Amino acid sequence: MAAWSPAAAAPLLRGSRGLPLLHSAQRMFASQTEGERKVTQILKEKFPRATAIKVTDISGGCGAMYEIQIESEEFKEKRTVQQHQMVNQLLIRQPCLVP
Repeated sequence: MAAWSPAAAAPLLRGSRGLPLLHSAQRMFASQTEGERKVTQILKEKFPRATAIKVTDISGGCGAMYEIQIESEEFKEKRTVQQHQMVNQLLIRQPCLVP
C-alpha cells in the first residue's frame, strides 16, 4: 500500500478558484447554515431580479462573517464600494442577524 503524501493529493485538494482547500473557506457539505438561509432570503427579497445569490458563512459556522456574491442588474454601473454599501445597509437593519 502506497503512503499518502500532500504532493500526490494536490490535484484533488483544490477549491473552485484553484486554491488549496486547506486555505479555502469552503465547507465539505452542501447544506446551508441557518444564518446563510436567513441572509439568502433577505437578499432574495431585496434583489428579486438577481440571477445568482450565494451566501457562505466564513466564520466557522458562528455567523459572525459572511462571503456574499450577488449577480444583479441593480449593481450595474455602480462602483464596488456602492455595491457593498447597498448590501451592508440592508443587512445591518436586520434584527434576526444581530447576535
